[in-house]
Amino acid sequence: MSAFFKTFENMTEDDYNRLGLMAGLEIHQQLLTEKKLFCRCPAGKYTREYDAEILRHMRPTLSELGEYDGTALMEFKTKKNITYRINHESVCTYEMDDTPPFEINEQALDISLEIAMLMNYKLVDEIHIARKQYLDGSIPTGFQRTTIVGVDGWIPYKNRKIDLIQLGLEEDACREISDIGHERIYITDRLGMPLIETVTQPQMKTPQEVAEVAEILRRLVRSTGKVRTGIGAGRQDVNVSISGGTRIEIKGVSRIPTIPMLIYNEAMRQHSLLRIREKLHHRGITKDTIKTESADVTHLLNKTAWDPIRRAIKHGDKVYCVNLKGFQGILSHPTQTGKVFSREISDRVRVVACLTRLPNILTSESTEETIDSFAGKKIRNAVNANSNDGLILIWGNPKDLTTAVDEIIIRAKEATIGVPSETRQALPDGTNGFERILPGPERMYPDTDLPPIQITHEKLYNLGKNIPEPIWKREEKYKNMGLPKHLTLSIAFSLKARFFEILTEKYKKIHPKHIAELTFEKTVAWKRKKLPVEKIQKEDWEIFLDAVQKQTPLLEKSDDIFTDFLSNEEKKLEQILSKYLLKTKIDPDEIIENILYGPDKKEINTIQTLSKKQRFIMGKIMEICRGQIAGSIINRKLQKHLTESK
Repeated sequence: MSAFFKTFENMTEDDYNRLGLMAGLEIHQQLLTEKKLFCRCPAGKYTREYDAEILRHMRPTLSELGEYDGTALMEFKTKKNITYRINHESVCTYEMDDTPPFEINEQALDISLEIAMLMNYKLVDEIHIARKQYLDGSIPTGFQRTTIVGVDGWIPYKNRKIDLIQLGLEEDACREISDIGHERIYITDRLGMPLIETVTQPQMKTPQEVAEVAEILRRLVRSTGKVRTGIGAGRQDVNVSISGGTRIEIKGVSRIPTIPMLIYNEAMRQHSLLRIREKLHHRGITKDTIKTESADVTHLLNKTAWDPIRRAIKHGDKVYCVNLKGFQGILSHPTQTGKVFSREISDRVRVVACLTRLPNILTSESTEETIDSFAGKKIRNAVNANSNDGLILIWGNPKDLTTAVDEIIIRAKEATIGVPSETRQALPDGTNGFERILPGPERMYPDTDLPPIQITHEKLYNLGKNIPEPIWKREEKYKNMGLPKHLTLSIAFSLKARFFEILTEKYKKIHPKHIAELTFEKTVAWKRKKLPVEKIQKEDWEIFLDAVQKQTPLLEKSDDIFTDFLSNEEKKLEQILSKYLLKTKIDPDEIIENILYGPDKKEINTIQTLSKKQRFIMGKIMEICRGQIAGSIINRKLQKHLTESK
């Protein structure tokens, strides 16, 4: 593929194949339990109200092999003040690391095992709890308790299988409220809630396939009725790499439809970073030969009119300039849709040096008018720059500037290597931004507070009885019933699927399509009309279908019957039905003749074509007969009348 990327709409599977795209998923899903995972606080009790605040500072710890995790060291550089807002109704001393953990929540463990069976995982015979370091402050203890319940699973997709690496059970983290400068604030209401993590192999061939697999997995877990729904209850991380690049984890993808654009932009970013590396190497710039220079240039900008720097100097901040030798043209090289390489540097400065007020850098390749040319020349002289160099201005307090200058140089060196391993944040426009260094295995270590838990064959046998039929088997079954495609899928992952099957088995005289339309499509339509569909109980469906089996045309009156029923709070369905049941036998021939030779005769005779005439007459007849006699019977008799009258 050329250095110029196609637009998102024009990319094909062959294009992604030439790029060597590899994409996989890590899907996090909250479980519907009463209590949290390692304490007895209630789960799902969300509130922004708080009774107290706790301040913490995070420090890295050594792994079992005596090594520090790179992510932990990066987070330590930020020197964040972490504030937790706690509500006494949703947290206890366990969440604050002042009490040892309780035994694992059995309800959560059972649900995770059931879901693992549904996804064809090989289940572990013993649960071991581990600790996973998180120094971003999202967990007050600095680590998350996690365990693996299954490995080597799979789900069908198109004409192949998607392999699932593992299913983990872990505790959820805090919700971030704000992150400005060195101050980060969390609320702790969801902290410790049971969460499963499903990890796929990177076997999807296009961004669209990743979204489709994510949707299958979402529907699969929802079909159990044992997971939470709503905003934040399910979250996706997307792993992306291309040939020559590296695995990048895009975190916090809350909506599945945004996945394709996120993957497209990350593939473009990695492709662009590899082109940048080629350019730098062509100029003789490598990680060993790169040269940089920096200087305090505050005194050269005391009279600047450019507001971000003018305001910073007024508040006592300093301004530094970093000269990246030979980087001319690199800082403005496109990386993602609407973004250039300097944004990579800006993100690092924002996250690591905590210079969060944007803009936080200014480059020599900026297209807008900023500082005057006279000051620009003096700055170039201060850092010994020539026309081949790329300059970056950065401003803030001296301590943060030292960190910022170091990060700019680190990121410039990484540009000579290619694509750095990072965790990146999904942004609403389909692009992504730097979040932290990609964690390594050093952040995992055993938890000595909790003993192993044996998973017995008897337990698995009993849990296996609760597993719903996989949605792909349901889809095939419903397709064979003659259901339209749009209903096949929606029923397959619905919690009402089993009840639908019971109805189709009981009412064999009624086509399953009619039962599906009634119990799924029409209920949605009634809900949109603000009708209280929750009033319809299982026995109401059976009462109505009993009546339909005796009087089929009632199906045509279902909208009228249920609208009447849902609009009358006190009346039962039997009372409503009594108004619509056929009380006297209708003679269709008599009704047809009344229409043909009655008041409408003159209008009927003006209609030229037979098909239009038949539609007009059928409309008139069904106004009288709807719900009393099947339209197909009327239509056959009408055709006979019209043929004989020729």
